[in-house]
Amino acid sequence: MDAQRPCPRDTDRPLPEGPVARELLADLARALGHPARVQILQMLLAKNQCIAGELSDELPLAGSTVSQHLKVLKASGLIKGEVDGARRCYCVDHTVLAQFKALVARL
Repeated sequence: MDAQRPCPRDTDRPLPEGPVARELLADLARALGHPARVQILQMLLAKNQCIAGELSDELPLAGSTVSQHLKVLKASGLIKGEVDGARRCYCVDHTVLAQFKALVARL
C-alpha cells in the first residue's frame, strides 16, 4: 500500500451467525474499547488512505503507545497494515467494519 493512494476496498464476506457472531462482536467491541483506538479508526476513515507516521504526530500519545493501539486494532481485523522497509502503512478493513456495524445492529 502506497502512502499516497487510497486504501483498497475489500470484498464482501458473509456475516457469521450464532456463537461465532457473538465472539466476533465481542472481539471487535474490545478492540474499540479505548478512546485512543476509536480516534485512530476515525483518523484512518477520514483520510481514507494509507497512513504511517502521521498517526503519532497527530495524537497526544507516545509513539510506542500508538503502536500498541495499532497492534490491537490490527489483531482484531479492523485495520490492516503493510511494512515497507522501516515504515508501516495502515488502512481500515471496510469489510470487517461493516460486519461490526451489522452485528451491533442485530442487538
